[in-house]
Amino acid sequence: MKDYLLHLFRNIRISDLFDVAVISVLSYFVLIWLKKTASRFVFFGIIILGLIYSVARFFHMYMTEYVLQGFFAVLFVAMLIIFQEDLRRFFEHLAIWRPFKKNPRSVIPDVKALSSAVISLAQKRYGALIILKGKDYLNRHLEGGNILNGTISSAILESIFDPHSSGHDGAVIIEEGKISKFGCHLPLSTNSKKVMNLGLRHTAALGLAERCDALCIVVSEELGSISIARNANITRLKNQNDLKDVLEEFQSSGNPPEVKRWPRWLRENPWEKGVALLLGCTLWITFGFQTETIRRDFVIPIEYRNLPVDWIIENQEPKETTVALMGSKQAFDLLRKEDTPKLIVDMSNIREGKQEIVLSRNTVEHSSNLTVVGIQPGKLSLTAHQTAPVDVPIKVDTIGKLPQELVLKKIEVRPEYVKITAKKKSKRDIQVRTEPIDLASIKETTKITPRLLLPPTMEFTEKKIPLVTVTIIVEDTSITPG
Repeated sequence: MKDYLLHLFRNIRISDLFDVAVISVLSYFVLIWLKKTASRFVFFGIIILGLIYSVARFFHMYMTEYVLQGFFAVLFVAMLIIFQEDLRRFFEHLAIWRPFKKNPRSVIPDVKALSSAVISLAQKRYGALIILKGKDYLNRHLEGGNILNGTISSAILESIFDPHSSGHDGAVIIEEGKISKFGCHLPLSTNSKKVMNLGLRHTAALGLAERCDALCIVVSEELGSISIARNANITRLKNQNDLKDVLEEFQSSGNPPEVKRWPRWLRENPWEKGVALLLGCTLWITFGFQTETIRRDFVIPIEYRNLPVDWIIENQEPKETTVALMGSKQAFDLLRKEDTPKLIVDMSNIREGKQEIVLSRNTVEHSSNLTVVGIQPGKLSLTAHQTAPVDVPIKVDTIGKLPQELVLKKIEVRPEYVKITAKKKSKRDIQVRTEPIDLASIKETTKITPRLLLPPTMEFTEKKIPLVTVTIIVEDTSITPG
């Protein structure tokens, strides 16, 4: 055990620490999500089934394994359906999470004024539904509504919830200290036990409280009572004056007292942080860290880098090499197709003629988790030539003979020269030939556009084959001058 721990600490890298940190943070988010979500028991049930499946495989319980195997085949789709709302909230929290940044939210600028306004609505028996935004997004839960951006006051709230007002059946949204919208429609709760004997406003308030962390205030039109819906629960206040205490508590939860961010963040959810860190380390030791190393050989082609454009390579041997890499099995399993090792030779110091280049470990590009332990063959043999543009004449190749009555007078070529790129040392005595022209098929003076033929080591400077016209000029001797 001691030797294992020493080997572990000696071989740990900075990237491994980041690996553990990322998994720990993600695990922390999942634990916080499970702590708050109402569907956590379903998740725990799936974990229990997973443990049963593992035990069944270990003890070869074929029937149990067969049944659970079919269940896990559709588990992913089932989880998306069951946790649809919870997953959406989880990713929203992940997007807005700011652990070291102060939350600038100010929910209620004057708690006393809002409390008095709600109590006034209750005394007048004006049915009302007021939503105070928390940290979660609200827009995806709202339908309809009119933008107001007005100051919170009794006069505005009473005018909105007046029974003769067009917006009295909807909800008022308060965010950032102002009434942002009114006349909004909220999702209804589907919890039959909690919504029993509740009116439509109370059902809507509970429906929103089940989906986000907003505080929902409901004023009953029939009883003049005030109810509070929050964290998937709804309760009626026994005393209307208790509303001020509820609002102050909600205000303080959104605007914590000024303390140092680091100590406060460290004190929050200590058990979840410890479990997340332990889970991250355990997963890394189980799947990420392996003491056993293996070797694999890769046959890869040789590539060039920084080869000047006016140089060509000939007689390369070998065309490909075998590179041996060593590392953990996990590192090879994570190797993607685009991470396949490459052997790249730097040709910036190339010279004229035949030469040998040593293939070292520095010429191999590979994943940082692997080590190069061998290259076969270890040398590259090639011949390099510098090229230059040159004008060369066109040689017309012919086959066959003209008919007896025809005499060849002349063969004209336009253009007479073409520009090619050739080796500097072999620019002399270079010719570009045409494909063979059969003279037996000529009946009269004819213009032909033959294809040009180049040696394999040469190319046209313009990168495309130029068009040439060959004119075969003949004279018919069978025609007697009149």
